[in-house]
Formats: sequence, structure tokens, C-alpha cells
Amino acid sequence: MRVLIAGASGVLGRHMAWEITAAGHQVIALGRTPDGSGALKDMGAEFVRADLLDREGLLRALDGQHADAVIHAATALSSTPLRHSQMAGTDRLRTTGTANLVDAAREIGAKRLVSESMHVGYGYRDFGDTPVTEDTPFAPQGQGAAVEPHLAGFREKERLTFHSDGIEGVSLRFGALYGPGFGVGGTDTIVELLRARKLPVADGGGVLNWTDLRDAGRATLLALERGEAGRAYNIVDDTAVSLTDHIRRAAEVFGTPRPRTVPMWLLRFAAPYVHTMMKTSMHVSNARARRELGWEPTTASSLEGLRKLAG
Repeated sequence: MRVLIAGASGVLGRHMAWEITAAGHQVIALGRTPDGSGALKDMGAEFVRADLLDREGLLRALDGQHADAVIHAATALSSTPLRHSQMAGTDRLRTTGTANLVDAAREIGAKRLVSESMHVGYGYRDFGDTPVTEDTPFAPQGQGAAVEPHLAGFREKERLTFHSDGIEGVSLRFGALYGPGFGVGGTDTIVELLRARKLPVADGGGVLNWTDLRDAGRATLLALERGEAGRAYNIVDDTAVSLTDHIRRAAEVFGTPRPRTVPMWLLRFAAPYVHTMMKTSMHVSNARARRELGWEPTTASSLEGLRKLAG
């Protein structure tokens, strides 16, 4: 199978590319810059440079290419977002970028589209102890002006994934990402910030499910090979853990200075997007992915996963 990965040079995209090439498939890595292209080429991937937001440029770059499937894992984030405005580029990649990528998929003959999504797409609120499943309404409206652009991005990305003519779409709703790698979602970046004493925490936040990047890559391969068209899958571990507890465990197992604790109200002003994430709380079920994809997390909890990652 020939697979085009948009966002392949990102930390998540590289894990996807690794799993897919290791399974014997051919990867075409699509990215805006050649950053990380060397590692991708070492895996045997072909690199194509194009911007998902430039439809005509994207189609020109892919002229003459053929792929059986496309993966949308593109992000505009180069560092952890602190403010809602820093999510604007990624929100556009989920709307305009997805529409352009669907057009490109048709041009290169791809029938299957696997889209990266996130569990926070269910909403930035406290769900209590009720398990969040794929049947829970996704990307609901009416949650406020600050988060609506993010939810609109999730909403449109899944609409295009599931309802584009000629496309068999699957959506993978990942938890908060961690695991080997530098970049947004990579634990190496978290450890670097902890060593520099640049990553504070706050008590009183909610809990979220997490996803090891390697598990995310494996789930992507399974979705390519056996995911049901029109279906979403929660790709999360078994145990919800607060962001604060996750960061404190990283400091513990990697031997960095303990992060300082700041009041939650301070984050509301200094880092409003982080504050929104920390006030979000949910327990997400992965039962469908276990049952239909044959996927399961390597560890039940990110706290255990971080310990294994540190060796």
C-alpha cells in the first residue's frame, strides 16, 4: 500500500510513518518544510514539500503521484500553545487544510482517509465520571467564543473525513500525547522544559486520558488496514490522569527538578489555553478500538508509561 502522510515530519507523524513502513507499506511524507525529512528518508519514505493551505500548490506538488490512502496528521504547532490564538493555524489545517487534502486524495487515487483527532473534541468541560464514548456528541456548539474555533475545526475535519464523496474516512481521537520525541506531544520536550525550570503546574485541574505516541502510530496502521469507514475510534489509555500529575511523574522518573506549583487562577491570565485544558475533565472509553481494531494501550496509565519510558 502507498500511503501519503500529511504532517509526517511532526512528532506524531514520524511515529505513524515508522509503524507503516515497518509493516511493509510505502510512505509519501508531505510537509511544509524539510525538517525531519532526513529521518523519514532513512525509513524509506519519499518526501514531498507542500502547504495544505495552498490548494493549487498542493495539487502541483502531488502531480503524477499515486497513493492508496491518505493520513491527515498536520499541525501548525511548533511549541506548546499557551493562548487560544496560538491554535489558529492548526484550526485552519482542520478546516481548509482538510478540504484541500480531500481534493488531493481524489487526484492521486486514494480511497481511504485516516484523520487525526483529539479527545478534547468532545468538549472543553467537566464530564464527571460518565464514560465518554464515540457515541457522545462530538464537537458540540455553545461552549463559548474562546473554544468554538477549536471545536469548529474538529467538527469540520470529521465532517469532511466521513462525508466526502469517494472517500472511506476513519477518525482517530487520541488522548493527550506523550512518548519519545521532541516537539509538541513529545516527552523529550517536557523533560527539557523541566530541567530548565520552565514548566509550572497547578493543583485543582481535571483529568484526561493519554496516548503513547508509539501506540498512536500502531493504531494508525490498524485503522488503515481494518478501520470501518465512517467510524471514529478513541485511541486512549485506560486511566485518566491530571496534567499536573503527569508532569510531576515525568520530573520524578527523569530526575529533573520538581516543577513549581502556581495558583490555578494565575494560569487563567498567563496561559488561558492551558487553563482551559486543565479545567477540562473526562474519562474516555477505548472499548470500540479494542473490539474492532484489535488495538490496546501498551500501559494502562501514562504514569506507568513514563516510568517505562525513562527506563
